[in-house]
Amino acid sequence: MNPITIIIIYFSVLMGPVITMVSTNLMLMWVGLEISLLAITPLLINKKNPRSTEAATKYFITQATASMIILFTIVLNFKQLGTWEFQQQTNNMLLNMALIALSMKLGLAPFHYWLPEVTQGIPLHTGLILLTWQKIAPLSIMFQIYQFLSPMIITMLAVSSIFMGAWGGLNQTQTRKIMAYSSIAHMGWMVAILPYNPTLTLLNLIIYIILTIPLFMVLMMNSSTTITSISLLWNKTPMILTATSLLLLSLGGLPPLTGFLPKWIIISEMLKNNYTIMATLMAMMALLNLFFYTRLIYSTSLTMFPTNNNSKITSHHENSKYNFLIPTLTVISTLTLPLSPQLII
Repeated sequence: MNPITIIIIYFSVLMGPVITMVSTNLMLMWVGLEISLLAITPLLINKKNPRSTEAATKYFITQATASMIILFTIVLNFKQLGTWEFQQQTNNMLLNMALIALSMKLGLAPFHYWLPEVTQGIPLHTGLILLTWQKIAPLSIMFQIYQFLSPMIITMLAVSSIFMGAWGGLNQTQTRKIMAYSSIAHMGWMVAILPYNPTLTLLNLIIYIILTIPLFMVLMMNSSTTITSISLLWNKTPMILTATSLLLLSLGGLPPLTGFLPKWIIISEMLKNNYTIMATLMAMMALLNLFFYTRLIYSTSLTMFPTNNNSKITSHHENSKYNFLIPTLTVISTLTLPLSPQLII
């Protein structure tokens, strides 16, 4: 692809969510979503093979449908109230339609089926953009209109997402699908606390992105797309093994690592609002997530799969552009918990 074209595409991917975040006008928010959608589609289809074409088609159809529903609600809201913002007088049906459309864009259950398939069919670096940066725009819209949304529907979406993210990842052997189901579960945690304390949604999103970036860097550095290929990390980059294990445990929410912080605060907030059963269910589902992360660690660090003698010779790895970033982000991803008293205050 032409370098100028790549620069324009990546700039558009960057600017789409930024436009959505800084806008209060619903139409401008929708424009930001559309810029983001149209810019990332060429990145999805960059590898000219049937799998990436299928993934790009699934992504485009799903996102275009959600965008159409959002535009429909915006236009009807303007027709009823004469304003480009949602207000207390907005019809509940329109708000529920907007919530469902945003859930489709985020990949919340039961609208999540496209996300693992699309992630599996695209390169790892594009998968990183899809599972991190592309989540910011829909979440920012939900953050701005959360006071008008139905807490009951949000709770149902959140619990089903945490449940499907946990169960869906159990029988996966592909790392990209595991990361996709992990994303679904984390989005469920973010949305669950949105009606009660939206600041915690932002905290959870930031920590999720900080955890996901170095993990994808490890996968990209070794082109690891299956659990079997991850099992060869001991041979290629032995020093990365410890970082990978810590990142996976932190992503699963194991104390005393950074990933435990949002889960701890969210469960505390749920209990303050007397949602004991929901908090218990969320904690139980988090254990299932931790189980398949632990299985990845077992394959990576605690087993040595049968290999021929030649593969054991390559005990060092060529210098990678990620060698500086991975340790830095790993430290942030594992040692931030002592700062939690400051955050709670």
